[in-house]
Amino acid sequence: MPAGLILNAVVLGVGMHPAAWRLRRDAAFSSLGLPFYQQIARDAEAACLHALFLADTLSVGEENFERPNLGAMDPLLALASIAGATSHLGLVATASTTFSDPFSLARRVSTLDQLSAGRAGWNVVTTFVPDVAANFGRAPLPPAHERYARAEEFVDVVRALWHSWSPEALIGNKASGVYVDGSKVRAIDHHGAHFDVRGPATLPRSAQGAPVLFQAGSSEAGRALAARTADVVFTAQNTLAGAKAFRADIRARAQAFGRNPDSIKVLPGLLPIIGGSEAEARARKQALDELGGDAELKKLALRVGVPVSELDLDAPLPVERIRANSAFRGAEGFRNAALELGIRADLTVREILYRNGGGHLQVVGSPEQVADTMQQWHAEGACDGFNLMVDVLPEGLSAVTAQLVPLLQRRNLFRSEPNGPTLRSNLGL
Repeated sequence: MPAGLILNAVVLGVGMHPAAWRLRRDAAFSSLGLPFYQQIARDAEAACLHALFLADTLSVGEENFERPNLGAMDPLLALASIAGATSHLGLVATASTTFSDPFSLARRVSTLDQLSAGRAGWNVVTTFVPDVAANFGRAPLPPAHERYARAEEFVDVVRALWHSWSPEALIGNKASGVYVDGSKVRAIDHHGAHFDVRGPATLPRSAQGAPVLFQAGSSEAGRALAARTADVVFTAQNTLAGAKAFRADIRARAQAFGRNPDSIKVLPGLLPIIGGSEAEARARKQALDELGGDAELKKLALRVGVPVSELDLDAPLPVERIRANSAFRGAEGFRNAALELGIRADLTVREILYRNGGGHLQVVGSPEQVADTMQQWHAEGACDGFNLMVDVLPEGLSAVTAQLVPLLQRRNLFRSEPNGPTLRSNLGL
C-alpha cells in the first residue's frame, strides 16, 4: 500500500449536493467569477491536497436549470486562471474524447502543463449524455463500444504527441544560435480508424514529462482503457467489498498489459458531510435534503435508468427492471455502484439516497467517523486515496481542510508537505 492517502478536491458546480447553491453563504452566481476558483485553490493547496479536479458538462439537460451546472466553465481555462496563484497543487481537467479533437486537446493540456511547471492532468471521459450530441451536430450519441474505440485511439494520439519531442531537443544556445535540435522532434504520422494526425506537437515536454492521465470509466471497455493507459483511475464505489474488487481488477489488468500495478492509482469518489458531531452532520444533511426536494431521487433515477415513478422510497431498487433495461445509455459505473450498495446492504431507496452521494460513497458524520471510513478502505486495499466530492463549495472544502485533514495527518494517513514540484512527483508516479 502507498505510504499515505492521495486526496483531490473535486469541483462540481458549487457542490455535489443538488441544494448546495441554496445553502451556501455566497451569492447565487458567484461561482462564475475568478475569486470562487482562487479561494478553492488556495484552501486546497494550504491543506496540501494533491490536486483540484474539475468536471465538465457539455449540455444543460441533466441539471435542467434547477441548480448550477456541474461543469459549466471550460475546465482548462478555469485551471489556467489559477495556475499562477498556486505552486504545488495539481490541476486536473476533464475533457471528452467523444467531442474533442486530439491535436487541439493535446495542445491545450500541454499549455496548462507548461504554465503550471508540470502540474497538469487530463481526466479522460467518453460522453454518455445523449443531449450533448445535438450541440456538436451529431445525433444520436454513438453507442458505448464506438465511443470507447474512438477513445482508445484518441488517447494513443495524444500520448504520441506529448512524447514527440525528445528531452534532448531543447538546446537554447545563444552563442551558436541553435534553439532546438529539429532532428529530435518527430512527426507521429498517425493514420487510424478515427484520426489522421501528422504532428509533432507544438510544445516540448514539461517538467513532469507529460500530463498525468486520469480515467473514469468502470465498464469493461472503460476498465481496459484505464488499465492500459491511465495513471489514476477515478471510480464510483459504494461498498468496501466492491472497491476492493475494483482495485484488484484494475491492478491485474494493468499487470497483464506489462505495467507495474503500483504505477496506477485508484481513487473512489467520497462525499463527506461533516459536522462537529454526528448529530450536527445529520442536521446539515437534513437541511440540504429539505432544500433539494426530490433532486437526489431524480438523479438516482437517472443514474440507474428508470423513471422516478418506479422508485418507491420505502422499497428496494427494482433490480430486475434496471438490469433488463437494454436501452440504458448512462454510466455503468454509477448504475452498478448503486445496485451493489442496495443489494449487498439490503437497503431501501430512501436508505440508498442517504449513503449514495450523487452516485458516490457518502459519509455523514464527525471528522473522526469520516476518517475512520477512509482509514479502513485504505488499510484494506480498497483504494490509494479519494476524490473528495465536496457537498457545498467553498464551505464544505473548508470543513475538510480545517477538520478532516489535520485528523488524517495526526493518524499519519496524509502528508503535511508536498512530495515535489510536479503532479507526477506528488502522486508518487
